[in-house]
Amino acid sequence: MEKFTTLTGVAAPLPIVNIDTDMIIPKQFLKTIKRTGLGKSLFFEMRYDEAGNEVPDFVLNQSAWRGAQILVAGDNFGCGSSREHAPWALLDFGIRCVIATSFADIFYNNCFKNGILPIRLAQAEVDLLMDDARRGANATVTVDLAAQEIRGPDGGIIRFDIDPFRKHCLLNGLDDIGLTLQKEEAITAFEAERVRQFPWLAA
Repeated sequence: MEKFTTLTGVAAPLPIVNIDTDMIIPKQFLKTIKRTGLGKSLFFEMRYDEAGNEVPDFVLNQSAWRGAQILVAGDNFGCGSSREHAPWALLDFGIRCVIATSFADIFYNNCFKNGILPIRLAQAEVDLLMDDARRGANATVTVDLAAQEIRGPDGGIIRFDIDPFRKHCLLNGLDDIGLTLQKEEAITAFEAERVRQFPWLAA
């Protein structure tokens, strides 16, 4: 998993509440188990019309936000059915950080497991960042995970809270497999001792 340390980039405003996982990545794209290739279908029903053409009014189709790495969204982001494809699609598009007042629990947990930083803030702080995001490429935002700070284009600083363990995992690029591999030496020693004591199990 790619480390998350400091991210400076364009933030896209998406002031819609209750964006569910089917809006993030519709069910017809869940057939794959690959984490790549889903970015083109992110927010599919909002980004494209019935003929498959881009909807020009949708924020991620506009030149100022096509390369957005940060998403400032409405309340209860990621609600609906559980699907890990939702953070996969965001990440494949290039979104590394989502900021909202609240997230659905399963989506929130899945973000950390895939290298995305979800940040919960008070509504007034989200409103400030939403205003910054509306300025497009002329106003970049910096998210500093180590300092737990968001720095706006005009020098304003917003602090955010995060669980220390999740912070550690993101800073070091550790997903569940990475955490397990940190104990590889102990696991190998255990397996060797198990075979020594019970050799028939290795037959």
